[in-house]
Amino acid sequence: MTASMELPNHRIFGPRLPFGRRIELPDRGTTFVRRLAGPPGAPTVLLLHGWVASAGLNWYQSFGALREHFNIVAPDLRGHARGLKSPKIFRLADCADDCAATLEALDTGPVIAVGYSMGGPVAQLLWRRHRDLVDGLVLCATSADFMPNRLTRNLYQATMLSATAMARLAWPSRLLPGVPMVNAHPAAMPAWAASEMRRHDWRMIIEAGHSISTYNARRWIGEVDVPTAVVCTTEDRGVAPSMQRALAESIPDATVHSVADGHLACANARFAAPLLAACLDVAGRGSRL
Repeated sequence: MTASMELPNHRIFGPRLPFGRRIELPDRGTTFVRRLAGPPGAPTVLLLHGWVASAGLNWYQSFGALREHFNIVAPDLRGHARGLKSPKIFRLADCADDCAATLEALDTGPVIAVGYSMGGPVAQLLWRRHRDLVDGLVLCATSADFMPNRLTRNLYQATMLSATAMARLAWPSRLLPGVPMVNAHPAAMPAWAASEMRRHDWRMIIEAGHSISTYNARRWIGEVDVPTAVVCTTEDRGVAPSMQRALAESIPDATVHSVADGHLACANARFAAPLLAACLDVAGRGSRL
């Protein structure tokens, strides 16, 4: 039997976030999920956040719009905020398996997996590894391969391998090593956002960065057989818009919903409308409308 503990709403000098719940996943560990009930009979969206974010940080601007049409399940991914902690090396595949175990524990049935940035590979892997749990995909500010060329990949991986080694050495003493490519400083954030980031396991965060750099789904992404929409952030400097469009072109019948914003588009209120349109598009083409 899956054990759980109810937690109060989380509101620290910021937006009211959906109800949170800790869930024990057998043989995996304890994770944390925010949930919102939509209209009776509504499909469910599984919201998968980006690197160095949390469900609350990534989706707080979109919860309200989505709940008008969907049930919402929004977990903190492993190593992030209240998500599952593990001494094992971080793998995106493990995130996907965590999500599958969470959906089974909550008895949601198949969902539309909505992935933002790092959450995009997690959604893709959830489809590939647990096809019976996925009715559709919405892929935001993401790609099937995050390194545009071999030189970039090699340089980034070398940096992340060095940071990962330092993080593993520092982990027992809880020292915080530098994080390449991340200009996010809790002291400069609103209090509620900083409190979310301080919950991260920074060793796992850095290992997640390395895992992202090695991700490549181009061999099989064209096999996706569920309705898919790509939300392309057209001013993105983190994931090139050309790579986002290439992702859409690789997936049969994928639609594109453009947002004139950068990689942190999810933090802006105007992101909710195109995200909702993409989710409704996928739901309308799916088997569970």
